[in-house]
Amino acid sequence: MQIVFGIDFGTTNSALSVYRNGAVEMVAVNGDGGGGALMRSVLYFNEENEIFAGQEAIRQYVGDGASGRFMQSIKTFLPNTSFDNTEIFGKRYTIDDLVAIILKKIKAAGEAHVGCSVDAVVLGRPVVFSTDSAKDAVAQQRLEKAARKAGFTRIWFQYEPVAAALTFEETLLPGQERIVFIGDFGGGTSDFSVIRVKGGAFERSDRRGDVLSLGGVYTAGDKFDSQIMWDKVAHHFGRHAKYTTLGKDEWVSVPKSLTHTLCQWHRIPLLRARKTREHIRVIKNTTNDRRAIENLENIIADNYGFFLFQAIESAKCALSGQDQAMISFTERDLCINEEIRKGEFEVINGENFRQIEACIDEVVAGSGLAIEQIDTVFLTGGTSKIPHIRTLFSDRFGPDKLEQRDAFTSVAHGLGSSVPLFV
Repeated sequence: MQIVFGIDFGTTNSALSVYRNGAVEMVAVNGDGGGGALMRSVLYFNEENEIFAGQEAIRQYVGDGASGRFMQSIKTFLPNTSFDNTEIFGKRYTIDDLVAIILKKIKAAGEAHVGCSVDAVVLGRPVVFSTDSAKDAVAQQRLEKAARKAGFTRIWFQYEPVAAALTFEETLLPGQERIVFIGDFGGGTSDFSVIRVKGGAFERSDRRGDVLSLGGVYTAGDKFDSQIMWDKVAHHFGRHAKYTTLGKDEWVSVPKSLTHTLCQWHRIPLLRARKTREHIRVIKNTTNDRRAIENLENIIADNYGFFLFQAIESAKCALSGQDQAMISFTERDLCINEEIRKGEFEVINGENFRQIEACIDEVVAGSGLAIEQIDTVFLTGGTSKIPHIRTLFSDRFGPDKLEQRDAFTSVAHGLGSSVPLFV
């Protein structure tokens, strides 16, 4: 009996499907007994050298008072050739070591479900890991190396929007044909494809001719969170603070490099470098906003960036169903209560939306088809729920063409459906 796993290793969440006996099924991998299909793509290392992944990592991290080393958005480091390894409590881990820990946990959940060892996997990958082709290749090589370290010996890759299209294909009646625009919005990338799909049983061994266009942009859920942090929250951590340098009277602004790093939740641990923390201490001595610089020191020392960005993400999600939301967060002497309105969110993310718009138009043009020739728009991923994202598509294709279902598991299910294309 042929059994192959389909793993959607995501920036924020990961999911697993199983292909066996010609059928695809989703497998719960969250590890908290709740039966959820998603597992958070996070790791936690405590000072006793224990390693936790997924929801268990979050529970342990919270239980330990945010001590230890917590890592998230690990996928975004795959194309980063300047990041080779990191030291955690005296032990060095390469990027593929870190990814392998998560893949191994997912693999174990799948094997417990099917009752046997499985060495074959179809891994999802974004259309664009990086706009630099060399870095894009490095990212896939690292992901493959991680899969091998996790225990897989037969490994294939499928573009994530193509996998989502295969999930949509299963909803069609026998003989139905559609030209579908797929929008797959993850945490790190937004990926698009135009693909021809067909319902019913037919030869599915090679679908390359059905993929009419592919494209992607490195703008997605995390980027929207970072923009909220920059515009609405960063002033609490010294974005607008000034200080005087040694021996000089003029005021200078806090380096933008510090604030930009702070606004990317997966990069906050980089601020723990000794040289950076010494610089922040110097700034604090002469700043005009000592409280904000102390907040900056505290978020680094106490490692509470994860919780702050959870509050930001919660407000962002709330705006999908209401006109305003509060970013509420309390830690030590810091109490943040910032209102954000839907219109304001759309304005501050204007450039992010424009990048997505441009990529949509580019992918449609690359298909060689007119807008009218595309029958359906299928959106998946959490960011696809943002009203302005849906407006981008309804304005172009018409609201009657938009479909959205299984927002968080369509890619994983489609990776399972991809198996006949490879084996």
